[in-house]
Amino acid sequence: MRPEKLYLTDIVEAAQAIARFVQGADFDEFERNEMMNSAVLQKLTVIGEAASRLPKEFTSRFPEIPWADIRAFRNIAVHEYFAIRWDMVWIAATEEVPVLKEQVEKILREEFTE
Repeated sequence: MRPEKLYLTDIVEAAQAIARFVQGADFDEFERNEMMNSAVLQKLTVIGEAASRLPKEFTSRFPEIPWADIRAFRNIAVHEYFAIRWDMVWIAATEEVPVLKEQVEKILREEFTE
């Protein structure tokens, strides 16, 4: 199994990519732009996959992060693609992912300093 640090780094890197993808866009542009919404959804899936690979004993130490919701979103994106609500993807990308990025960066700083 990969170390937790690598999964957390995957989350941060995917969050950074999402920020680049949506920079300067509004929801209408996002909804119309197939490439943008597909790219954002793919990175949200990466975040969910990385979160699902973290051991429960690790994630339970950080209850402020909605790990179960992150994993559930990934499952919807992968298994129920036609049920995706793009307005919820936009909220996740523009409001929730930046907060998650900060939380995970804090974990990396505090738990994995070398």
